[in-house]
Amino acid sequence: MGETYIVVWVLILGFVALIIGLALLTFKTVEQGSQYTVERFGRYTRTLYPGINFIMPLVDYIAHKVNMKEQVLDVPSQEVITKDNAMVRVDGVVFYQILSAAEAMYQVDDLTDAILNLSMTNVRTVMGSMDLDELLSKRDDINHRLLRVMDEATNPWGVKVLRVEIKDIAPPKELVEAMAKQMKAEREKRASILEAQGDREAEILRAEGEKQAAILEAEGQKEAAFRAAEAREREAEAEAKSTMMLSQAIARGNIHAVNYFLGQRYIEALEKIASADNQKLIMMPLEAASVIGSVAGIGELAKDAMQRLNTTPPPNANTGKPEKADKTPAPAPKPAEPAASADSATDIPPDYTPDPDLDAPTTP
Repeated sequence: MGETYIVVWVLILGFVALIIGLALLTFKTVEQGSQYTVERFGRYTRTLYPGINFIMPLVDYIAHKVNMKEQVLDVPSQEVITKDNAMVRVDGVVFYQILSAAEAMYQVDDLTDAILNLSMTNVRTVMGSMDLDELLSKRDDINHRLLRVMDEATNPWGVKVLRVEIKDIAPPKELVEAMAKQMKAEREKRASILEAQGDREAEILRAEGEKQAAILEAEGQKEAAFRAAEAREREAEAEAKSTMMLSQAIARGNIHAVNYFLGQRYIEALEKIASADNQKLIMMPLEAASVIGSVAGIGELAKDAMQRLNTTPPPNANTGKPEKADKTPAPAPKPAEPAASADSATDIPPDYTPDPDLDAPTTP
């Protein structure tokens, strides 16, 4: 009886263990960011997604656990020969992500190795078709070309290539020194060109300034000449007017105007003699009687002008016109006295007192 109970309990425990084992084989939990491929008798059936999944125990099993996150693959350093036969060492990095777990596991063997070899070959292909200068200055173009080529190549594998970056391009030491010399020469050339352009612009500006200065100076000389001509014209007009007035005075028989004119010219001549550089000594008096006669002539001219003003009738208060002069004939003028010489007493005013020292005759 006791042996029967033991057998029963062993069977019960075995059945419970079998149920628990089958349950563990049936329920599968998939982590976030991963996908599992399920095979049945060696054939792919379906893909398990994150969460709790059910499979047929003892028939279905998990074949591959695939990481669906973005992954980074380092491209090892390799030597590349450029289009102009320059040897450089290049390394890079590839960012990719698996989009389909089944295609990534069943379309290519060893996905990581395949992407790595594809990256290395495309780096040599793309960079080998470019010159060294383009290689060093157009990294963005290289990255875009590599990305386009690798994305098309990995599309059947269920993989999306996100970025391809060239990390380092290392030319040989001799080539680096040659590039440094070339860069230095190019910079010196640019500096020389800029300096020459600066000198040229400075010369142009200086010439423009001199041109403007010459134009302004010419305009100033033109204006000065115009004003000098205008002054000479006015002086000539004044001289002509003075001569005309003198002629009219002579025509009327007024000898004092002639004396005034000659005395004025005499004084101007004395002024020029006194201001001359080669004149050091002047003997005085120099015909002082002529000068005095000229002054007397000026007095007589002023006296005649005052008499004319006094004889002119005042204007009528009602009409604003001058009243008619009295028609009574004026007394006949005295006959003009004959012109005398510079030493004559007719040119000396009545109230003049001779000075024996000044009026003494000059001994040559």
